[in-house]
Amino acid sequence: MMLSPVDIQNKKFKRTFRGYSDEEVDKFLDEIIEDYERLYRENMELKDKITSLNDKLNDYKNLEDTLKNILITAQQTSDEIKSNARVKAEMIIKEAEERADRIIEDSNAKAYEIKKEYERIKNEMEVFKSKVRSMLVSQIEMLDSNKPEENQE
Repeated sequence: MMLSPVDIQNKKFKRTFRGYSDEEVDKFLDEIIEDYERLYRENMELKDKITSLNDKLNDYKNLEDTLKNILITAQQTSDEIKSNARVKAEMIIKEAEERADRIIEDSNAKAYEIKKEYERIKNEMEVFKSKVRSMLVSQIEMLDSNKPEENQE
């Protein structure tokens, strides 16, 4: 246990015959008490300062832990957002590709139907032309056969 300045000041020594000079011992003890009091106060101040600094250090460590947790949470949130965005982008691309495939299929089907219709109309036109040609030939033949002979007169 550390002595306090009061302990030193209140310390009583036995008196002996031919001992040290009381005045010198008292003067020296006063000097010791004065220095010891100053050192004792400094020691107490330093202990208080150490306690205060330790408290601040603990506060900073807690703050550091909190900031680390916030940073970890932010990183995890960022990773999750990136992952969700990637999944959503892939889904949008897939849907767009499927829609494009359907549009192409529909367009190809319509083109095929239009081509079939064109071929049908083309065939009908050929049949119509053939019929009209036949009819015209037959009309010409009929006209030719009904002509009065010009040479006979």
